[in-house]
Amino acid sequence: MKTLLFLSVASAACMAQDWPQFRGNPRMTGAVAEAGPAPPLKLLWTWEGGEAVESSAAIAGGSVYFGTASGELVAVDLATGKTQWKYKAGESIGESSPAVAGGLVYIGDLDGVVHAVRAADGKRVWSYKTASEVKASPVVTGGKVVIGSYDGTLYGLDAASGKLAWSVTTAGQIHSSAGVDQGIAYIAGCDGHLRGIRIADGKEVLVVKTDSYAAASPVIDNGRAYFATYDNEVLAVDLKTRRVLWRYQHPVRKFPYISSAALWEGLVILGGRDKMVHALDATTGKERWSYMTRARIDGSPLVAAGKVYLGGGDGRFYVFEARTGAKLWEWEAGASFTASPALSQGRLVVGTLDGRVLCLGVGAR
Repeated sequence: MKTLLFLSVASAACMAQDWPQFRGNPRMTGAVAEAGPAPPLKLLWTWEGGEAVESSAAIAGGSVYFGTASGELVAVDLATGKTQWKYKAGESIGESSPAVAGGLVYIGDLDGVVHAVRAADGKRVWSYKTASEVKASPVVTGGKVVIGSYDGTLYGLDAASGKLAWSVTTAGQIHSSAGVDQGIAYIAGCDGHLRGIRIADGKEVLVVKTDSYAAASPVIDNGRAYFATYDNEVLAVDLKTRRVLWRYQHPVRKFPYISSAALWEGLVILGGRDKMVHALDATTGKERWSYMTRARIDGSPLVAAGKVYLGGGDGRFYVFEARTGAKLWEWEAGASFTASPALSQGRLVVGTLDGRVLCLGVGAR
């Protein structure tokens, strides 16, 4: 796997050739400094599986990894879209997105099982059974796989063996994935709390009451956590003082958020079930711009060198100017998106609810 260099600056971007996990990096920033493809984009290849792909792709070493509603973890070639291998997990894989690290691919399924398979050939290395479905995405850090389950537990599993290192029980389901910074995993739970768990030993080191059910994953940057809730709010929390710094609500449209935010150069950018793309000032929470689409947005945006890439429930894929919100490109894909795009080598990869995985870029097919 290629080396990843993570920046700790407020731009929250990472220099990376790969996109090895949900939101691109453990801090869940959803932003990279490298340029994405310039619009107009072309459809370079299509993979067709017949069952919905809600799982957001991971890309590492020239391979694309994603889960399907038929319960398969699939690897395809980034250059051609040809299938390299398939691994049968459970009956179905929902929103859990793969993480690739140390030659292994990790994912959760709706039977409540966390799987680790070899990236080279899809052979199973280990599996671990939780007590309920797993919709969260794994984060691999500090030699552990950190992942939550609908049984209300955050698990720390040994990345090599799958053995349980620790577990932390919360008062509600865990839908969101953990944002990780400086050895602490932060989860926004369905019990109305933001928690910080020390990865080394599983000790709970932070609890902040937010009073809001959260399905979106937190972005961690510069001592703050940013995340949206099911109660029509976007929050910023100071992790040192444990205070909620600001709350944003649209003044008119009251809808839940499922989308996890991207953080780019002082902007918190996300979609909502209000059909809108929102860009908020990371310092104040004030809206900087918004754009109305035709249907709800559950997928999360990707920001690459100042451009926002996002698929919507209206079946359209959008490209915006991150600074101003100007729409640069729009394309009708023919099916809704709930998965989020991944970027590597100038190519965007994203799944659709009609069972396709699309690769968008520039140049010849």
